[in-house]
Amino acid sequence: MTQRLAGKVAIVTGAGSGIGKATVELFRHEGATVIGADLHGTDFECDAGDEEQVEALVAHTVRDHGGLDIFFANAGISGGFDGIFDQDAADWAEILRVNLIGPFLAVKYAAPAMKERGQGSIIATASVAGLRSGAGGAAYSASKAGVINLVKVAATQLVGANIRVNAICPGLIETGMTEFIFERARAKGQQEQIGHLNPLKRGGAPIEIANAALFLASDESSYVNGQAIVVDGGLSSSHPFNHQSYGRTTT
Repeated sequence: MTQRLAGKVAIVTGAGSGIGKATVELFRHEGATVIGADLHGTDFECDAGDEEQVEALVAHTVRDHGGLDIFFANAGISGGFDGIFDQDAADWAEILRVNLIGPFLAVKYAAPAMKERGQGSIIATASVAGLRSGAGGAAYSASKAGVINLVKVAATQLVGANIRVNAICPGLIETGMTEFIFERARAKGQQEQIGHLNPLKRGGAPIEIANAALFLASDESSYVNGQAIVVDGGLSSSHPFNHQSYGRTTT
C-alpha cells in the first residue's frame, strides 16, 4: 500500500501531546519526515508565537532535511473560559500571540520554503469556537475566528504558488486542553453527557483530527484551498438542541 506522504517533509507544532502528537505519529506512519515542535520534549523546542523561533524552526528543517512540504500550525492555548469583563489586554495579547500570530508566522516562513519545492500545504488548527459563540472563552473564540479568516487571506495572497492553506475546526476533542471536562464528567458518572449536544453524542479523539490533517497534507486534497474543515460530530450543523425531543430513525 502506497504511503500517502512518502517523501514529504513536515513540521507539526504543538507536537508534545493531543492532536499534535497524534498527527506526528500518523504522518510518520504515512511516510513523511516529521519535525515535531513544542515548548519542550520534542524534536525541536519552539514557541510557536515567537517569530525568531519559528524562523529558526523552518530554517533548521530546510537545512537538515532538504526542504519543506507541510506545516501544521497546531499549537494553541485555551486561556480559560473567563468572560470579556474578567480578562485584561495582557490576557488577550498572549492568547492571540499563540493562537493567531502563530499560524501567521507559519505562513510567513513556510511559504517561501515551499515555493522552492513548487508546492506545499499549510494547515492551521482553528475551532468550532471560531464559528459561533458558546464553545470557548472570548479571547480564544476570537483568536480562532481570526485563524479561519487568515487561511482564506493567505490562500489568495499565495495565488499561483501551488501552496494550499486550510484550517481544521475541531469540536470537543479529548486533549490536555479539555482533559478537565472529560475527567469531571467521569468523576460524576456523567460520561454519557460528553458530547451530548452533537448528533454523534460523543466527544472526539485526537486521531480523528489527525486524519483530517492527513487529508489536507496529502495530494488527495490538491483542490482544497482557503477552507475551514469542521470536524465536530455535527455540533455546528445546528444550534444546540435536545436530541431526545426528536424522533429517532433506526436502520
